[in-house]
Amino acid sequence: MSAALLRAIEVGLDRAGMTPSRFGREVAGDPRLVFDLRRGRCATRRTEDRVRSYLIYLQQESVQ
Repeated sequence: MSAALLRAIEVGLDRAGMTPSRFGREVAGDPRLVFDLRRGRCATRRTEDRVRSYLIYLQQESVQ
């Protein structure tokens, strides 16, 4: 996983006021996802795609 994706997750969490565990649960059904990514876990392409899609969704929701 790229450092840029993790930075995008952190920004998304901050903007949405969302906890890392909620984000992981909603994106992948894994409340440890963000914590594990911070510790170096590699995400699959599918998980990366789901994360990016969810970040776009959060951004659109914050605009409305």
